[in-house]
Amino acid sequence: MNVIVVGAQWGDEGKGKVVDLYSAKADYIVRYQGGNNAGHTLVVNGKKTVLHLIPSGILHPGKTCLIANGVVFDPEVFFEEIESLVQSEAFRDHSGNPTQPHHVVRVSERAHVILPYHRTLDQLRENHASKLSGAGGKIGTTGRGIGPAYEDKVARRGIQVIDLLRPDVLRAKLKRTLEEKNVLMKHHFDAPLLELEPLFELCLRLGERLRPYVADVRGVLVHALQHKKPILFEGAQGTLLDVDHGTYPFVTSSNTVAGGALTGSGVGPGVPVQVIGITKAYTTRVGTGPFPTELEHVDPELAQKIRKIGAEFGATTGRPRRTGWLDLVALKYAVEVNGITGLALTKADVLQNFDHIKVCTSYRLAGNTLYELPSSGEDLEKVEPAYEVLPGWGSYNPREIHSPADLPQELRDYMRFIEDFLHVPIVLMSTGPGREETLVISDPFQAS
Repeated sequence: MNVIVVGAQWGDEGKGKVVDLYSAKADYIVRYQGGNNAGHTLVVNGKKTVLHLIPSGILHPGKTCLIANGVVFDPEVFFEEIESLVQSEAFRDHSGNPTQPHHVVRVSERAHVILPYHRTLDQLRENHASKLSGAGGKIGTTGRGIGPAYEDKVARRGIQVIDLLRPDVLRAKLKRTLEEKNVLMKHHFDAPLLELEPLFELCLRLGERLRPYVADVRGVLVHALQHKKPILFEGAQGTLLDVDHGTYPFVTSSNTVAGGALTGSGVGPGVPVQVIGITKAYTTRVGTGPFPTELEHVDPELAQKIRKIGAEFGATTGRPRRTGWLDLVALKYAVEVNGITGLALTKADVLQNFDHIKVCTSYRLAGNTLYELPSSGEDLEKVEPAYEVLPGWGSYNPREIHSPADLPQELRDYMRFIEDFLHVPIVLMSTGPGREETLVISDPFQAS
């Protein structure tokens, strides 16, 4: 069996830890969409590691980590991560012996490349948008060039990894794209023009350094499937940030839902797979956009309490996350659009010793009760959440939790409430931040 891990909220659900845990069961770990706007935080033996491009499974010896065609790839960030992992002695074979990074990390030749002008345009656009209001206002991007790179890809003017290895092709493509970019730079942003030669030379240097890592990732995956090797597909961001199915326009630029694993890696829909959705025991969101259960303006003291206990600050940007109660209307939507077969519940430990816990089970809008997520972001901005109030649970020691029976009864009731509402089982629970502080209830790799 193969497994797709997706965020079931607005990202930051704790996917890194879950992917790290499931990587022990997989031979191949695939990052299939997004870019270095996502950060996966892992805590192993008390040491925190934050990865933005390289799959979280890299911390397990002997795994093959693949960056697939659906990713927009920043080579400079990639090499920073490689260097950091080399220094931490992360690259090991099955026997635990040191190995070369390119033996275990491969990058799709079809992946599109983030170049300096993508970052520049991203920042210029966001600065320009901050002067506007309403639908044309600031989105809250990370400024890493993700959106402009995907835009070039869809407009058929992108630079792919394989182009970095072909100087004649590269020069022609860069020349064509810079002609258009410089019209924007000069006439819209009043910014310095982009120069071809320095960019061309940078791309050649990056290409040569990248050459040992480049592979036909789709072909690697086909071979793995033919030999029934278990594959773990690792998503970035979360369902509600999907460019098609999220809270548009306050979304990312890729398909974050489980279907993106197929288009983003080149495998077909007949692949046997379980889809695990990651959700916090509450909800967070980074950046702007609708957030029905947000506590910031309702109970700012409680919002800050959850943020502080949960260390709710972006792994990539450090921005404070907006916090709110669990939204089961939005989570039900995520279950449906992803085909989620099991849930991984994270950060229940953050809510220890709360007197009560609220759970949103419907919305009110213009006098009507809604049980489905509105398609319009403007409508979602206006809804009022309707809550069920459940008893809180006391403290527990994560290292003493070996089965669900070891959890406080109120927490088990909370989990059952979620399962009954969504008709999906909780198959994993994070009882604390460390790798070992995890309760595995069932193994998706062993599903029939």
